[in-house]
Amino acid sequence: MSSPLPNATDFLPGPVLLLGAPGVGKGTQAKLLMEEFNIPQISTGDLLRGNREQRTTLGMMAEELMTKGLLVPDDLVNEMVSERLALPDTEHGYILDGFPRTLNQAEWLDTKLVAYMLPVVAINIAVPEKVLLERITGRRMCPVCGTIYNIYTQPPKSECICDADATKLVQRADDTEEVFHERMNSFRQKTSAVIEYYRSHGNRFAEVDGDRPVHEVTKSIRATLLKLRHHPEN
Repeated sequence: MSSPLPNATDFLPGPVLLLGAPGVGKGTQAKLLMEEFNIPQISTGDLLRGNREQRTTLGMMAEELMTKGLLVPDDLVNEMVSERLALPDTEHGYILDGFPRTLNQAEWLDTKLVAYMLPVVAINIAVPEKVLLERITGRRMCPVCGTIYNIYTQPPKSECICDADATKLVQRADDTEEVFHERMNSFRQKTSAVIEYYRSHGNRFAEVDGDRPVHEVTKSIRATLLKLRHHPEN
């Protein structure tokens, strides 16, 4: 088992951005980092939902746009993120989830963090597209116990039947090849520019191989984060 990085009292992870195409495992790795360093995950999806539920001024503005089928503009999302970053639980760092999604958001975030001690470091989790396709389109779930299988990499003992309770497995509506390619196209059009933005800041960017067991990817991310934070230019 890998040795953990120093805890938050010895090592400040600071703002961490996990990048990668749909299905690379960003959510899984974010949860592991959160647990290790006791830092929050800041999700723009959660911020939008929270502001709408609490009927904040920003939330009502976003809801009005979304009701009309319009996208929430960067300026509005940035403002929500700015308010969240001001909360005390972000002192040692945080994991960014779904933000920055565009080049404008990435540039805004760098400007926002100028006054802070640590800039964002970005770690791109790279997985071949063929592997991602199998990960997503091969997913099957038991509607009773919630166990998730993959027909390519972790199939049930009996085809389409849950090992635990013999219930017929189901495929989520958005786990189809068509939806996968739509999400990949959207990723290339928007988020790939964010990856290149951070790649151009070499001392704040690194790539890890995500086509490995979860614990090995975690170990690589830990080592990469430590290296990026100890870079003399940071």
